[in-house]
Amino acid sequence: MSKTSQQNTTTDASGVSVIHTQAHSSGLQQVPQLVPVSPGGGGKAVPPSKQGKKNSFVDRNSDEYRQRRERNNMAVKKSRLKSKQKAQDTLQRVNQLKEENERLEAKIKLLTKELSVLKDLFLEHAHNFADNVQPVGTESTTTNAENSGQ
Repeated sequence: MSKTSQQNTTTDASGVSVIHTQAHSSGLQQVPQLVPVSPGGGGKAVPPSKQGKKNSFVDRNSDEYRQRRERNNMAVKKSRLKSKQKAQDTLQRVNQLKEENERLEAKIKLLTKELSVLKDLFLEHAHNFADNVQPVGTESTTTNAENSGQ
């Protein structure tokens, strides 16, 4: 069995090549391939929304142009104010967090001192308690001696 295949390439107006392959018994298959329209290739892709706008002439004295410019200027002002406000809010939040951090560090120092004082009191009390307590064996013999003397 021999495998024979044929390829025919056609290009449509949009620059897309379609390769037609005919295999042994299967019929035609279409495989689209993107081919750049300009022979140099490698240029930047232009979004469809801006493709038609590059070549169109803009009348800078028209009412439509003036309205678009005013809307754009207002949008820019609004964006800049919003950005400025966000920066101010962030700065204010940073200052609040710094103050809170200072308060918490002062509280940590105070609580550490308090803990140290309480530890010292506890250790002093435990030491005094240990000095005043007699061993268990000594206490019972003293009580027995007192009872036998009566």
